[in-house]
Formats: sequence, C-alpha cells, structure tokens
Amino acid sequence: MTAPMATRLLRADDAAIGEAVRCLTSGGLAAFPTETVYGLGADATDGRAVARLYAAKGRPAFNPLIAHVADAEAARALARFDADAARLAGTFWPGALTLVLPKAAGCAVAELATAGLDTIAVRIPNHGVAQKLLARFGKPIVAPSANRSGHVSPTLAAHVLADLGGRIDLIIDGGPTRVGVESTIVACLGEPVLLRPGGVPREAIERALGKPLAEPAAGTHDAPLAPGMLASHYAPRTPLRLDAQNVEAGEVLLAFGPLPAKGAENAAGVLNLSARGDLLEAAANLFSHLRALDGAGAKCIAVMPVPRDNLGEAINDRLQRAAAPC
Repeated sequence: MTAPMATRLLRADDAAIGEAVRCLTSGGLAAFPTETVYGLGADATDGRAVARLYAAKGRPAFNPLIAHVADAEAARALARFDADAARLAGTFWPGALTLVLPKAAGCAVAELATAGLDTIAVRIPNHGVAQKLLARFGKPIVAPSANRSGHVSPTLAAHVLADLGGRIDLIIDGGPTRVGVESTIVACLGEPVLLRPGGVPREAIERALGKPLAEPAAGTHDAPLAPGMLASHYAPRTPLRLDAQNVEAGEVLLAFGPLPAKGAENAAGVLNLSARGDLLEAAANLFSHLRALDGAGAKCIAVMPVPRDNLGEAINDRLQRAAAPC
C-alpha cells in the first residue's frame, strides 16, 4: 500500500503561489481558493495529472472538469464563442459563471478532463490568488471543488485538509471563500441552457441575454456535460430531511431566517444559514454549516425551507442533491 504523502498547508502569498506553480508543472495537485469554493488544481493539459486528480477525489471519470484560465484570450484558445457566449463572458467574467462551449481547434486540454466530449467548460475566476496562480502558470488549470467526490464542497482550507490531507501536494490558505457555492454553468451550444445554478443568479444571466435560459434535456445526469449534475452530489454522511417545519428527536437543525422550526430548542445542534434571511449570507455559510452539522453524530439533519429566488435556486439545488440517495 502506498504511504500517504505530506500535504503542505501554505499561507497565501507570492512564495506559496510560486510553490503551487512548481507543483503543477511537475504534475502535482495544488488546492487554492476561488471566489466560489476551494478548487483542486491540476495542469489541464497533462492527462496523467488529471488522472491523479480524479483518483485523489474518487471522482467518476465521465464527470467533466472546468478549465480555469487567466483571461479571455486564454479562453478563446480552448473554446469557440457564439454571440450569446461572448455576451455572457463580457458581462460576468471574471466571475462565478462557467460556460460550456464547443472545443476550439487545437484545444490543449487533455481528453480525460473533458470526459471525451467535443465540448469544454471554461471559467475565469474572480479571486486574487487564483488569478495570480493562473497568470504565473500560463496554462489552463482544471480545478473541481477540493473535496472527496460527492462530499460537501470546501469553503475553508481546513475543509480541504480534512478531506484530502495525505492525498494532494499542497493547499494555499486564502481564508474563507466569498460566494460559498460553485459557479453557475450555462451551455452555449445553440440556445443557452442552464446546466447548474450557482454564484451568478439565473435572473442576472437572463437580463444579460435578453431572453430566458432553457433547461437541460432529460438524461444529462447520466452523462453530464458539466460538473455538479449528478443526481447525488455535495452530500454529507448524515442524511438530510428537507423543508423541515419541526425538529425530531436525535436531529440537528440547519435553520434559515429569524423564526426557528418547531422543537429547535431540543435539537442536538442548530446552525442558521442566515438569521436575517439573507440569501448571500446563506450561500456563503451553506457548505461550512453542513460540514459542522455532519460532524455532530446526529441521525439526520433537518433543513428548514429556503426561498428559491435568486441565489436561493443554487442553495436549493445543492440541498436537493445532498439529500438524494446515492
């Protein structure tokens, strides 16, 4: 049996970015913060490094990865942009929007990273550490969430270490992530389709496009075009009970808003996504609160209803996938 490696935890500074560049250049795995969640980075052009990333996460090889790039020029070297894609990129990049596009001729990203598809998912992150790393590395970096596949996404370096310590080379600690849920994913392969709600609300995208987003066709969960589309995903080990109006014996409570669920005073533990009902605050707290409640040893996590408008759509999407049977 291969002995676990020593995972280095580095404070975010120029020296840490230099270490991460050396790590990625040699085919290693380096976790780093983005504005959404922490990403697990590998050289997107190196099939062996991508295979190592899949192994570290325990990720199904048919689930494609997002290629993160430093700027629009780098994105256009990987993908073909139609008018809708160009409009969305111009409006929301850098930012929490991923576009699924046709591959450009000569796209350098490894076939394994795109799951053998003729499309590619691309994003320019809006985070200082990520931007410096991408600029200095000079090549696209695939960076799915830095956690075991299907588990709760990481919003702190400590979450990454808990999931992947001994399985990856290093982690850059840039503090808590700002958005707290993954990027929104839109496919521009004809009429734009919302594949995954996330950090950019549907309403903002539709305003930029001047038309509604379509929904993905049936069957895309079986052979997904983009990350985060599997029916069971983002899951803690403790079962979730959604839209809970009360707390049962042996449960912990994931609350939302100023009015607690009935029986909350008897819960084994309570964390509130946002006591004032702020969806931005709730999104930022979602994964860290799920992780904390998952460690309480309860029989179930009761989850109070969360509104479905704006970022609430992304929050409910993650909760439904977390609660789905594996």
